[in-house]
Amino acid sequence: MTTVTQMKCACEPCLCVVSTDSALSKDGKYYCSEACATGHQKGESCSHSGCSCG
Repeated sequence: MTTVTQMKCACEPCLCVVSTDSALSKDGKYYCSEACATGHQKGESCSHSGCSCG
């Protein structure tokens, strides 16, 4: 059995890979930041280097 410990942020345009241990979990999906988890309601990005989601 293999346990997944890292995966892409569930926010579609986001490029971040998150650890399942430290990611924000919402509705069974993993996100790298509050901005991604809330659907970029204010148009903010996740602010991680090299990523322009939001």
